[in-house]
Amino acid sequence: MSDTETPGSSAESNPEPPSSQTSAPEPREVERAPESWLDRLRQAVGLKAPGSLREDIEDALDAGEEDDTFSAEERRMLRNILKLREVRVDDVMIPRADIFALDVDKTIGEAVAAFRDSGHSRMPVYRESLDDPIGMVHIKDLMDYMMTAATAEGGLDLSRVDLGVGLSQASVIREVLFVPPSMHATTLLSTMQAKRVQMAVVIDEYGGTDGLVSLEDVVEIVFGDIEDEHDDEAPMITQEPDGAYLADARADLDDLEKVLGTRLDLGSEHDDVDTLGGLVFTLLGRIPATGERIDVPGGLEFEILESDPRRVKRLRIRRPDAAAA
Repeated sequence: MSDTETPGSSAESNPEPPSSQTSAPEPREVERAPESWLDRLRQAVGLKAPGSLREDIEDALDAGEEDDTFSAEERRMLRNILKLREVRVDDVMIPRADIFALDVDKTIGEAVAAFRDSGHSRMPVYRESLDDPIGMVHIKDLMDYMMTAATAEGGLDLSRVDLGVGLSQASVIREVLFVPPSMHATTLLSTMQAKRVQMAVVIDEYGGTDGLVSLEDVVEIVFGDIEDEHDDEAPMITQEPDGAYLADARADLDDLEKVLGTRLDLGSEHDDVDTLGGLVFTLLGRIPATGERIDVPGGLEFEILESDPRRVKRLRIRRPDAAAA
């Protein structure tokens, strides 16, 4: 470049491409990163644009049953997985009123009887009231305690087991995980995995016990109800001789529709309601007192048979028009 040339004039007069120092070699410009599992998933479901993976999967699931990429069961589980981050602990927890728990002053024998009656393998332990949980007991630890005592002097002699020993004295109380009701199910799942626990006590903003949640409760969000040999199979809705129905407030609205043989015309504002108790709350905006009667869209009448300040427990369902006929 001459002394009179400026950088600008040199560039304009010399249309040659920039030197190799500022231009990547041609082969490298066309090289691609190794195919990721994300790319393979997109290809498998026929997606092209690398947009949001969540949106891509949702689009694939909505493609229709004619697309056999996923079976109906796989579609259901994948949809449940995608919804998992929207679920909170208070959506899946066992409410306080339904918790089986042990007083710390209980003996080994009393605890074994409580486990037999409840059908559970884990129970929280409290001091004085359920609002002061101090840990949990696993039935396996009780069995280990009794077997250790029974085999202490060789052989197996169950008469050596002192069932009158207290839970604290027997050292069978484990630490328990405490979580807020607002925690997301995905966070709870990862926390349980990290701490290797399968049960947590849900504590409200005032420090009281709000409920109980287990790993099984979270897993059931994806796979549906997991029944075992101890699950209560008693029907949630039963018909009385006069034609009315007795119902547990936890009963699904879908089950009520099956029993009644008709669809409930509830309106779009109740689309997110799944249970009878939830329907009652959304209709009134509060928890009704025992004895209250509620007119429900579709010509039904709900009579509250049992409730507490936290929730409705049992109700009677009538069709006034049918009774009049």
